[in-house]
Amino acid sequence: MRTRKLSALLAIPACALSLALSCAPGSIGTAAADPAGAHLVSIDRPGQREETISVYSAAMDRVIPLQVITPLDNSAPRPTLYLLNGAGGGEDAATWYRQTDIVQFFSDKNVNVVLPVGGKFSYYTDWERDDPKLGRYKWQTFLTSELPPIIDSVLHTSGVNAIAGVSMSASSALDLAVHAPDLYRAVASYSGCASSADSTGRQYIKLVLDRAPADMSNMWGPPDDPAWQEHDAVLNAEALRGKALFISSSTGLPGDLDTLDSPSIGGRPLVLANQIVLGGLIEAATNGCTHRLADRLGELGIPAQVEFRPAGTHSWRYWQEALHRSWPMLEAALLS
Repeated sequence: MRTRKLSALLAIPACALSLALSCAPGSIGTAAADPAGAHLVSIDRPGQREETISVYSAAMDRVIPLQVITPLDNSAPRPTLYLLNGAGGGEDAATWYRQTDIVQFFSDKNVNVVLPVGGKFSYYTDWERDDPKLGRYKWQTFLTSELPPIIDSVLHTSGVNAIAGVSMSASSALDLAVHAPDLYRAVASYSGCASSADSTGRQYIKLVLDRAPADMSNMWGPPDDPAWQEHDAVLNAEALRGKALFISSSTGLPGDLDTLDSPSIGGRPLVLANQIVLGGLIEAATNGCTHRLADRLGELGIPAQVEFRPAGTHSWRYWQEALHRSWPMLEAALLS
């Protein structure tokens, strides 16, 4: 494995960084807190269609690895799709890479696909306080300010971006687009809950963060903190005007992919039972949130491609299908 390295960096061992690359051959150290701010650390497998790019975040004082799929044809600058993982932040097995066909799907497409690895239970937002369990989270700063210019420079992009997320990060994709309105031309939200200010949305966020377990007040403060309203994409839907929008969810009732012979189930009854029961309940909750967002967009006269599937649970095969269906919209916005 080849690694491209910036000679100007001051190296320290990668093992000393909590989310740095592992100390395997091909990984390198990164700079300590650098007054110059965020910067490229390394590129593993440079020139390949699949690379790992590591970027130092000054806001979080750590290295963030990013899985990258480069365009089929990079003879001209290409746009970028930022594709966010769910609650595990890409640190577990529940990822786009491990659960879907994204490598094959994007193999014939002229787009950079960037997937951050990290941010479990973060909602990809800037937390008001460091959390004892999760540490310092400044993901909004990283994704909207620190990372894009580095990606644009390293990958020689066109500077045109879209963002998409699933489950927890579906909410994040909408929120990031609200807070960085000039950064993304398109947003896709698969089975997310765009509400954060109402009791239902807040309870959903609590259920996610309890898995860490993290103190929810460290994210956006106590319940009366204005940040809860500021990060509610339903309340702030007007900021999504002019973007290509795709939002989708299912009812939570068992669908055609909730069977023993489904590839993700592999004949395992307990896995199927968990997907139907727990996945069904979670999807039913996000379905209600998605309806509220769709209703608000309709009230404001903001166009969106909305898909409410009559059946389906909170699971990866449905999100893979949703990504496929949303791609024509995303591609049209990225190339316009």
